[in-house]
Amino acid sequence: MKFLDQAKIFVKSGDGGNGCVSFRREKYIEHGGPNGGDGGRGGDVIVVAVENLNTLIDFRYRQHFKAARGVHGMGRDRTGPGGDDLIIKVPVGTQIFDAEADTLVADMVTPDQRVVLARAGDGGFGNAHYKSSTNQAPRRCDSGHPGEEKWLWLRLKLIADSGIIGLPNAGKSTFLAAVSRAKPKIADYPFTTLHPQLGVVHVDEEEFVLADIPGLIAGAHEGTGLGDRFLGHVERCRVLLHLVDGTEEDVAAAYATVRGEITQYGHGLDVMPEIVALSKCDALDEETRAARLAELGDACGHEVYAVSAVSGEGTVDILRALLVRIGTYRKQDTAQEPVLEEGWRP
Repeated sequence: MKFLDQAKIFVKSGDGGNGCVSFRREKYIEHGGPNGGDGGRGGDVIVVAVENLNTLIDFRYRQHFKAARGVHGMGRDRTGPGGDDLIIKVPVGTQIFDAEADTLVADMVTPDQRVVLARAGDGGFGNAHYKSSTNQAPRRCDSGHPGEEKWLWLRLKLIADSGIIGLPNAGKSTFLAAVSRAKPKIADYPFTTLHPQLGVVHVDEEEFVLADIPGLIAGAHEGTGLGDRFLGHVERCRVLLHLVDGTEEDVAAAYATVRGEITQYGHGLDVMPEIVALSKCDALDEETRAARLAELGDACGHEVYAVSAVSGEGTVDILRALLVRIGTYRKQDTAQEPVLEEGWRP
């Protein structure tokens, strides 16, 4: 299945049915009168977050969603049936923006969350509605009210507890495959990962979700390489895992490159807690490893872990460190109003 994390759709709720002008005229019944029924209400367009979806690929092949209109009123005081609601299913973590992509309409963060995107039009009144002692034969009926219609942007942000960042070929996919059952593509060339990958990590009878995103390079915030569009998938994380390739000649520069792109991107990632690890340590001798750990520690200003996804060295320690950070945030109340990150454009 192809991964798609943004899409533009058009939604239109159902129009209301028209009212009816009708008069009761039956043989042997002397008292007639108006009996035109009201039109039925149209259907709403409702979006629902579901757990078994992880991409917006369905919206690539269908962009227009229109709910059914209400049925017109009929004689003998019959009100038209209402139109059926239209349900749109999206993955958990989907954000819905208006057509200009500058106003957040809904943030679908919990399973089975429902939001009405377009409200239906009400049905028009039939002439029976207007009968009175002074107007015993009204010939007035109303047209149904039109439904709402609008263009909307859908943007998916995967739900993960921790996200892996780093330069291409820093060992992110290898690490994810080593600590979870995820099977990302792994190869010895840059940009092997073309879209985010998720894996469930189990450590000390606890579990959390780890996300691997495509690598960043210098100028990613300007669109170089794969750009920084996939960074949105780690905005909801509790902690970042920054992997730096231990075989790099200048690990401090590699760290600074990624941190520079994170800072340029903003949206809270630049102040998110970070754990830094020197990867591929199995390929280094003791002297080189010690020198590069010290160099990377000076660059980031805090403890650096040595890890090798191939040999398994240091993986448990770093997973436990991630779990401690994640557990701290899980205890806090995270029920707060969603904040629109300024400057996002499709």
